[in-house]
Amino acid sequence: TMVRLSQVLVALALACGASAFAPARNAMPRASPRFMADSPATGTGPGLDYNPDQYSDEANAGNFRKLSQALEDGDIERKKAEQEALERENAMENARLERERKINFMKEMPDSTPAGRVADFMYKGGVTEILEQLDHDLIGLLPVKKRVREIAALLVLDKMRRKLGFDTAVPSLHMCFTGAPGTGKTTVAIRMGQILQRMGYCRQGHVIVATRDDLVGQYIGHTAPKTKEVIKKAFGGVLLIDEAYYLYNAANDRDYGQESIEILLNVMEQQKDDLIVVLAGYKDRMDKFFSYIPGMASRIGNHIDFPNYEVDELVDIASVMVRDLEYEMDDESKAKFREYINKRMSMPFFSNARTVRNAMDRARMNSAIRIFNEGIGGTPVTVGDLKKIKSQDFQIILDEIIAAGDDAIVA
Repeated sequence: TMVRLSQVLVALALACGASAFAPARNAMPRASPRFMADSPATGTGPGLDYNPDQYSDEANAGNFRKLSQALEDGDIERKKAEQEALERENAMENARLERERKINFMKEMPDSTPAGRVADFMYKGGVTEILEQLDHDLIGLLPVKKRVREIAALLVLDKMRRKLGFDTAVPSLHMCFTGAPGTGKTTVAIRMGQILQRMGYCRQGHVIVATRDDLVGQYIGHTAPKTKEVIKKAFGGVLLIDEAYYLYNAANDRDYGQESIEILLNVMEQQKDDLIVVLAGYKDRMDKFFSYIPGMASRIGNHIDFPNYEVDELVDIASVMVRDLEYEMDDESKAKFREYINKRMSMPFFSNARTVRNAMDRARMNSAIRIFNEGIGGTPVTVGDLKKIKSQDFQIILDEIIAAGDDAIVA
């Protein structure tokens, strides 16, 4: 039966063709695309309205860049980077060629080539004048003057080498001045700043004197601005820190002085071409300070010790002060001053040249009072009276310290 049914279906397919098994078509004709487009909308919602100007605000303006512009900008950046790389390569090559030329020039230069006269460099650089001023301003201190001349010699010879083309390295010019008060540390610092400025090792050569109070703050966040402000003032010259050991307080780990020291260490290492730091104070205390801060000791290349003045040197200092102030002292006055200074040296807080200056100020005042009283009484005042400081003017201050006692604190 199944075989018979299959045969019937095959015969029917052959007679009617493939259309006998196709689904029946819809009798309605299909509308053309043109007819559908021209037909009015039948929905009730808003239609799609493409309006690009509605979204072209300034905030999004940079997002609508043409591809061609983006490619052009990228090409410019690439060319710029290539140009910078080429310039770096050329600079390195030029530096290498210049160094080779310099090496060959130095090799071919005979050892007998004249390098110049030291005296000429000393005079042209103004070093001779400054050293003469140092001799004029400071009595004695021969070891100090010797050390200053040694540093000046290094700078002068270094300048001669540079002129010929030798490689030179800036020497460590940070210093430590040790000694009692009134031994000329500030004066020497000023003269060293002038020498360094004349030789081209600092721009201005001025000296800024600072203490702990100028560098260390009283609360958190106060120390760094204070220290940096003082350093900024000293740039191009010399920063003299008097009694530098007070920056560190070993008994207090939370002391703010440590922060100031760290800033100073960094500047001394990183900006040594633009700032010279001079630490000053008593020798034993400075040695102890360096034992606490080894990094500071390693950055100090020049240690200069200032000895106390002898009696004869202090008398000479008084004579220099009298000369500069256009006064006169006879031998009797000098003898009385010597007697005063001998007594004063045995008392507390003797400060060398500062004590001499205080004594001279008191003697001038006593001289003025004496002449004033004589003039009020009708005695004519002469030019000689105005110029002389007499022994009795020193006798008054001598009597005062004798009456005060050996342990008294006086100026």
